Amino acid sequence: MPMFRPSKRDGFVGFEGGGNGHVLDLDTAVKDGVLGGGGGGGGGGGGGRIGGGYGDKLDLKKMIEELNLSEVPSVFICPISLEPMQDPVTLCTGQTYERSNILKWFSLGHYTCPTTMQELWDDSLTPNKTLYHLIHTWFSQKYLQMKKRSEDVQGRALELMDTIKKVKRQARVQALKELQQVVAMHATARKAVVEEGGVAVLSSLLGELTTHAVGSEVMAILVNLTLNSEAKRNLMQPEKMSLVVDMLIEGSIETKINCTRLIKMLMEDGDFQSEIISSHRLLVGLMRLIKDKRHPDGNLPGLSLLKSISSHKQVRSLIITIGAVPQLIDLLPSLSPDCLELALFVLDVSSSVPEGRLALKDCSNTIPNMVKIIMKVSESCTQHALSILWSVCKLAPEECSMVAVDAGLAAKLLLVIQSGCSPSVKQQSSELLKLCSLNYTDTIFISKCKLTRTIQ
Repeated sequence: MPMFRPSKRDGFVGFEGGGNGHVLDLDTAVKDGVLGGGGGGGGGGGGGRIGGGYGDKLDLKKMIEELNLSEVPSVFICPISLEPMQDPVTLCTGQTYERSNILKWFSLGHYTCPTTMQELWDDSLTPNKTLYHLIHTWFSQKYLQMKKRSEDVQGRALELMDTIKKVKRQARVQALKELQQVVAMHATARKAVVEEGGVAVLSSLLGELTTHAVGSEVMAILVNLTLNSEAKRNLMQPEKMSLVVDMLIEGSIETKINCTRLIKMLMEDGDFQSEIISSHRLLVGLMRLIKDKRHPDGNLPGLSLLKSISSHKQVRSLIITIGAVPQLIDLLPSLSPDCLELALFVLDVSSSVPEGRLALKDCSNTIPNMVKIIMKVSESCTQHALSILWSVCKLAPEECSMVAVDAGLAAKLLLVIQSGCSPSVKQQSSELLKLCSLNYTDTIFISKCKLTRTIQ
């Protein structure tokens, strides 16, 4: 942390810049580039204007909060809070701190300098006016640059919306591509597009005759916007949803992911009807995305949507009909923890219907995979695995319980019961352990509970 000491000139506190030892004033700081990133060679005139013309009008606290910069000159940072200073004061040791932070330090009974740990021979605080002006000027420059860029971005977004209305074919695709880049990067552009009716314009481009080139770009824009209920209802029209499903099946990986995001956004609307997702083609396309080993980026958004869909009881039978259960079971060992939890949720809710329990029982990998998951990933995953095993073992106690015990389930259940898991999970494990023990004598079952094989 650079050191500060009172200046003998003009009653200001100056900055000891290191090698030359001269007192730094505002003009010198801006001119010599001490602030770093303050605007470069072209910032001379603009920097002076900002410092003089706007200094008293812009609130420093507001600028710091709105800019939320990750990189700020170290001289502006309070050593106590590691945040930019808004009211810098200097101690007799020459160290500068934010006033509220050093006062709190004193209130805790410390009468030392936090940085050097020197005892203070004078507890007075000297306002560092020069540093304050440096901080204010630097943040003012950044803030006004941000505002100017924001205005430029809004204007460009609206220009592109006008272009999209007027042009056709490849010119429209290019305009959509540029708009997508603008809205993805700038919140002000997204807000401008929504407020100026851009959602309705974009939605009108989707239909039976829409090319995938146009549709994929529109999709990429819509998922970045805030959609109201009217916009969502408009997008739920059959011809628009049909296009979305087509692109989910045939589009690029980016387009497929955007399709899942859009459908999930539509499902959050209060007027959403489950008939919209009761589509064989939609679910098949979704499973293809989830299973695509070439593009694992699609796993998480695909499973996230499938979880939302499976929450609708009317669709669960259709999920099972397309063969999702054995496909998900076989995928489990290769999934990341986040994806694994989503897949287990879908399998768990599938076990709530008879055909789902039967599909789980008929899959040879269900029991071994579930046993491996217990106490391996998270308590939530363990709970889903226990629920699925309970459903399967309850359906065919003799057959499935013996397979489960041979796979090491009994020892795993004892681990759960002795662990720090929630009481409900322990209760679930206890009941499953009782169910599995019915097919064995006490001696044989106790031998099955040995941990050696399970640990291996």
